Amino acid sequence: MNYKLIDLHVYGDERGKLISIEGNKNIPFDIKRVYWIFDTIPEQDRGCHAHKELEQIIVAMDGACQFVLDDGKTRETVYLNRPDKGLYIGKNMWREMKHFSYGCKLMIIASTYYNEDEYIRNYEDFLKEVNA
Repeated sequence: MNYKLIDLHVYGDERGKLISIEGNKNIPFDIKRVYWIFDTIPEQDRGCHAHKELEQIIVAMDGACQFVLDDGKTRETVYLNRPDKGLYIGKNMWREMKHFSYGCKLMIIASTYYNEDEYIRNYEDFLKEVNA
């Protein structure tokens, strides 16, 4: 399975906390794009796709959600609920995001610019791609 949880170092004192994100340091790739998901609805699933080359780090900035990750052979579930944990998802991993808490906010750090041709949006096509 091409994923892992990574610890994001927290700096802080009595004024509050800070986490710094740096490409090729605590993020294992050059950062090409950052975006976020918000106003999520608990019963509405998201994701349901894979990427051919893109790598991502996903951080639950506020709230929580469940990720179902699939490499074509194995499915595993990961819960994100802390802003100091990042979920690294590598190439050719199917992802489904489920069970959002109300108001969950996710920040996504990506290794490539947006390219629709990079997406695999059909699960059967994904299985053909990874098992070829």
